Amino acid sequence: MDDLFSRDGAPVALVVDDDRGARLIASSLLHDSGFIVEQAADGIEALSAFERFNPSIVLLDVVMPGIDGFDVCKQIRNGSELGRHVPILMMTGLDDIDSINRAYDAGATDFITKPINWTIFHHRLRYMWRSTLVSDDLRKSEMKNRALIDALPDLLLRISSDGRILELREPNGFDQGFCCAEQLSKNISEVFSEEVSLPIVQNLHRALTVGGLQFFEHNVQVDEETRYYEWRIVGSGKNEVVAIVRDITERKKTEERVFRLAYHDILTGLLNRNSFKEHLAQALAHAQRHGGYVATLFLDLDRFKRINDTFGYRVGDLLLQSIAERIQEGVRKSDRSARHVDAQFTRRISRLGGDEFTILLPDVKHVQDSARVAKRILDSVSRPLVVAGHEIFITASMGITIYPMDGEDSDTLLKNADAAMYNAKEQGRNNYQFYSEAMNASSFKRLSLENALRKAVDRQEFLVHYQPQLDMASGRVIGMEALLRWKHPELGLVPPNDFIPLAEETGLIVPIGQWVLNAACIYNKNLQRMGLSPRRIAVNISSLQFRPGSLVESIRRVLKESGLDARWLEIELTESAIMKNMEESSGILRELKQMGLRVAIDDFGTGYSSLAYLKRFPLDIIKIDRSFIRDIPGDHDNEAITAAIIAMAHSLNLEVIAEGVETEAQLEFLLAHGCHEVQGYLVSRPVPGEEMMQFIGKERELMTWAARFGKGIEGLSDLGIGKTGEMGVGF
Repeated sequence: MDDLFSRDGAPVALVVDDDRGARLIASSLLHDSGFIVEQAADGIEALSAFERFNPSIVLLDVVMPGIDGFDVCKQIRNGSELGRHVPILMMTGLDDIDSINRAYDAGATDFITKPINWTIFHHRLRYMWRSTLVSDDLRKSEMKNRALIDALPDLLLRISSDGRILELREPNGFDQGFCCAEQLSKNISEVFSEEVSLPIVQNLHRALTVGGLQFFEHNVQVDEETRYYEWRIVGSGKNEVVAIVRDITERKKTEERVFRLAYHDILTGLLNRNSFKEHLAQALAHAQRHGGYVATLFLDLDRFKRINDTFGYRVGDLLLQSIAERIQEGVRKSDRSARHVDAQFTRRISRLGGDEFTILLPDVKHVQDSARVAKRILDSVSRPLVVAGHEIFITASMGITIYPMDGEDSDTLLKNADAAMYNAKEQGRNNYQFYSEAMNASSFKRLSLENALRKAVDRQEFLVHYQPQLDMASGRVIGMEALLRWKHPELGLVPPNDFIPLAEETGLIVPIGQWVLNAACIYNKNLQRMGLSPRRIAVNISSLQFRPGSLVESIRRVLKESGLDARWLEIELTESAIMKNMEESSGILRELKQMGLRVAIDDFGTGYSSLAYLKRFPLDIIKIDRSFIRDIPGDHDNEAITAAIIAMAHSLNLEVIAEGVETEAQLEFLLAHGCHEVQGYLVSRPVPGEEMMQFIGKERELMTWAARFGKGIEGLSDLGIGKTGEMGVGF
């Protein structure tokens, strides 16, 4: 927003919410955007703060003790000139239509429902502030025009009943080509074209016969520019009229800008949410009268967040503009059968916000017509794009609802299309799905899980289990991997595969990952304080955590607070995380290595690394993914891949550890090919910290077992190892 504040300096924002956490988050976003922020915890404080600080924008919670947000909004609107115009964004957990109507009736500029998506909140705030500045410009323009009228700055004409100009007064700066002193005594029809003179004469006669002020506007083409004029004609009582003519070209342009801001997305030029819903409501009303189907297509880009994380928001915005063009292209090229629409409706495309788009297909004759349009759009979007010098591949997922089967109003159709879109993502992305009733239950479950996940850290519902890593050459426990578990108060242990992807998608993996890192370092240091010999602990790092500056600083802080020496911490990264930006990744890894940490590539072989790429990174360990271990011996392809990974690691002087080792046959294959470090159910399932300590205590027996392994694996179960349990899943 910095470019918007240059006019009057930094504006003041008033944040009103009884939830201190929500106030702090909103205040932080506003402060980062250039606002001076004041806070209030209830309605009474809010009214007092408004009078004291004269804020430029108000963020107002609805449900508060004492005076609720609706009444506060009304009092602000009725209290002063500033209150009548200040933008008010109401924040509410109430998403029913009555509450929304109450908010607008109270005078709210806009509303946003809780829980708030703070990324979308930031963009909505930006556009609302931009609209406010334009609206302020419009009000100032109107005030200026009124002052000019008082000083008679407009063109003043006195015209007889037969249309002759009796008197003419030119203000300074008025367009001389429109009307000038040389045209005095001429008839209106001689001065203006027929399309302009005809309404002048009509309003002149109406002012003389009916009385009152007659008002009309027209435009004139002047030097290839369209200029707009406003006429006010009133009878003077002497068989003549007085006409005041004002050039309103700039006001018209401002109104057009305001209209565009109100009904269009600034970034892409497409319709915005409100405008799209209006068009959808019109299409539904038409379908109710005349029959036929109305299709609503809800499109969301797949893994778009990675684009912003990798290339930055500028490239992300340029990509969204290109995608908007691709969607329009896909609609224009739709099958002939999908183009049978009533003349008063055309296809409408909107950007709802972020990377979400909607497409309206009114008066569809056959349901499958919408599928053909969806397929063309998906094909168009998925073609490679070159944006700011980067070649980008991206796909989309799409949900489709059909009126009247899937809903009879715009809100229901959009909600159900959203649910169908999420189902398309669950089906593998880059596809479309029609809505079905079962999707609502799935969508509700996902939303509930997301809400619970947001509270899990504060409620201390997360656990860390540890899976030992064994060196078969010596039988020593050389390390352990810290694995996240979530113990939900009602659902019990939630499988990692159910919540880790959701945490990644919502960005919650960053604070959760930080918590795991902290817990693992403290645990490892405590083992050393208890007299156990030092050993490494491996912690998975999400690609969202793997950023310049933030990761290095957070690790340095955790090591200092826990007292753990850096050489006993190992971070595990996926291939995809370090391959996003190889130069940037190399820099981060070099900093970590300088601190003394060990770096491992997790799930190796499932991405797109090669020997040439690996040579560029300062790595210590390669972990062979369990998907290759699972079917050996017996699967010749996996045997070849596993043997090649081991040989490549040794050639690069890297350690190699195999994950998911469950059988003695797998272990024998690995040992035969030179892989001595293993992790998996054959050794131990992931266990709580107390059990991990007991396991380490059996290290002498493990060393004895390893020494006699060549004679058989009997006796392993006697040590309490080789138990079955849930799969160890990291990030």
